Amino acid sequence: MNPRALRGNQRSQSGGIISSLVSLIFLLVFLLVLYLARHPLMRFAAEAWIVEDPLDRADAIIVLSDDNFYADRVSHAADLYRHGMATLVVASGRKLRPYAGVAELMEHDLVERGVPKDRVLRFPHQAENTHEEALALRPLAIERKWRNVIVVTSTYHTRRSRYIFTHVFPSSIAVKVSGAKDGEFDPENWWERRVSVKRFATELAGMAVAVWELWGSSRNVPKTPAVVGLNGLIPQGVV
Repeated sequence: MNPRALRGNQRSQSGGIISSLVSLIFLLVFLLVLYLARHPLMRFAAEAWIVEDPLDRADAIIVLSDDNFYADRVSHAADLYRHGMATLVVASGRKLRPYAGVAELMEHDLVERGVPKDRVLRFPHQAENTHEEALALRPLAIERKWRNVIVVTSTYHTRRSRYIFTHVFPSSIAVKVSGAKDGEFDPENWWERRVSVKRFATELAGMAVAVWELWGSSRNVPKTPAVVGLNGLIPQGVV
């Protein structure tokens, strides 16, 4: 082989090794920085996922189903009621038995926290997820001619709830979302608890499904048969 060509080939190989080494160093430095900044980054991820709309007086406060053991959603809704944000609180809950369900428990908790019983509207349904729950609540909101509602849910669930309800409810109904702090999900250290990691992962997956299902929807969806009231009727309550 030509000595000049051999030297050129050696320099090329040497340059390739140096480039690879520099790239590896940059990658290691990046991974190190990422590792050192993991806690602030995960806090930011959780805080960015939580939304809180500026609230105005509404026609109704809707408390979403599946509250936690400490009834944090109900407590937050009762606090909003006491501050005059609405004169009606909707206890939206899954039916667990033909004669009882989550809605009845929520009504009990609301009354216990100072909301008059005649200001609570029990709304039992058979929805399996937030999308189905919004579909079940939509006919009620239209029937009552509500112009604005406050949807109360757990903080980690706010972004997905707002996305779903603003797509499912008619555009004539303004939807605001308010988050209740959840004892099982703290944005400051959620990654340290298995239950919190599970909730956050579930929300990410649920949001992906919601976007897939509602992509391009015009907020003019049909009624759903998921509503189940007493004797099969939509429950009637105060206006």
